[in-house]
Amino acid sequence: MKRKILIFCIYLLLLSITTGCWARKELNELAIAVAMGIDKVDDQYLITVQIVNPAEIASNKGAGRSTPVIIFQEKGDTIFETLRKMTTNSPRKVYLAHIRMVIFGEEIAREGIRKTLDFFSRDHEFRPDFNITVAKESRAEDILKVLTSLEAIPANKLYNALETSEKVWAPSMSVTFDALDAKLSSEGDNPVLTSVYRTSNKQSGGTKQNIENINPPVRLKYNGLAVFKDEKLIGWLDEGESKGVNYALGEVKNTITTYTCPQEGKLSLEVLRTKTDLHTNMTNNVPKGTIKLDVEANVADVECTGLDLNRVSTIYDLEKRAEKDIKEVIISAIEAAQQKYQTDIFGFGDALHRSEPESWKELKIDWNQRFATMPVTVDVQVKIHHTGTIRNHSTQDETGE
Repeated sequence: MKRKILIFCIYLLLLSITTGCWARKELNELAIAVAMGIDKVDDQYLITVQIVNPAEIASNKGAGRSTPVIIFQEKGDTIFETLRKMTTNSPRKVYLAHIRMVIFGEEIAREGIRKTLDFFSRDHEFRPDFNITVAKESRAEDILKVLTSLEAIPANKLYNALETSEKVWAPSMSVTFDALDAKLSSEGDNPVLTSVYRTSNKQSGGTKQNIENINPPVRLKYNGLAVFKDEKLIGWLDEGESKGVNYALGEVKNTITTYTCPQEGKLSLEVLRTKTDLHTNMTNNVPKGTIKLDVEANVADVECTGLDLNRVSTIYDLEKRAEKDIKEVIISAIEAAQQKYQTDIFGFGDALHRSEPESWKELKIDWNQRFATMPVTVDVQVKIHHTGTIRNHSTQDETGE
C-alpha cells in the first residue's frame, strides 16, 4: 500500500514539472516587430525595427496620443548583436516571429546581401514567409519611418500592397526569404526584388500630420524590379521591363495591356491567365533559350472609333496585336538583362542544367557572359474569350447619330 502511494506521488510530481510552457513569453514582455530595415553606416549595420504600439492597436479608437508603431534603431558589427543592443532603449525584448517585411537599403544591397541573410537562416524566431524588398535611392530606415493611411501599421501596408500589386498589375513581385535564398544558391539564376521608394524626400512622413491629410504628402510606392548579379544589386528595371520579366517567368496572374486602336482611341485587354514554358537547349554547341507564353484575356475597355467586336476578324486582329505588344515587353526585359546588366534573371542557366547537364558543367563557370550573347526566341499566343456585355462599341460614331 505504501509503495502504491509512493508511486502515485511520483506520478503527480512528474506531471507538475512536465506540463505548461516552460519557455513561454508573455505579450507584455515582448516588443513585436513587424518590419526590419537593414542599412550600412561606417562599416557597421544600422538596423531599424518597426514595433507595434500595443496601446494604439489594442482598441479600435486607440489612445490617440501616439503613433500606431514605434521605431527602434541601433548600430553594430552583426545583426544579432545590434538587435540585442536595442534593449538599451527598448523596454522589451524585440520579438521577430511576426516580421512581414525586410527592406535592404540601396547602399548595402549594392555591397552584397548574402552575409546578411545568414542571420535569418539561423535564428529560430524567423518564419521564412516574410517578403524582401529594396529601398530605391534611399535608406531602408527612411522607408520604415513613413506613416501610412488606410493601414495603421506601415508594414501591413507594404505587405498588402505588394501582394495586391503582384496579383492585379504585374510589374511587382513578392519574393520571400526562401525564394531569395534558393536563387542565391543557384549557379544559373540571379534574383530580382521589388523596389520601394518614397514619393517625396522633402518631408519626413513620420508625423501623424502625414496621414491626417486627404492627400498625404509622403507615400510609399513600389516601382519596378531591382536587378542582382549573384548577391549584389547592379541596377533597376522600369515598369515595362519588370512586367516583361514576370511574363517570361510565368508570374503574371492578372494585368492590363493597352494599345492604340487602328483608327482612333485606346483599347485595353485584361490578362486573366498565363502559362509559360521556358527552356534552354544546345544547338550546334551553342545554348539557345526559348520562351513560349500562352495568354487568356478579355476585352476590358474600348475607346475606339468604328471597332466592330462582332466580327471574328476584329477579335483575331486584337489577339495578334496583343501578342506583338506582350512579345515586345518580354524582349525589352531580355535585352536589358543581356546588354545592360549581363545577368541571367530568368533562370535560363537552371533550365540548361536540367536539359543538358553535361554541357552545363562547362558553361556554368562564365554563364552570365554566355547568357549575354545567347539567342532567345519568344513565342506568344493570345486567346480572347469574352468581349464584355456590350458586343459592339461606338455605334453612335458609326451611324453619326
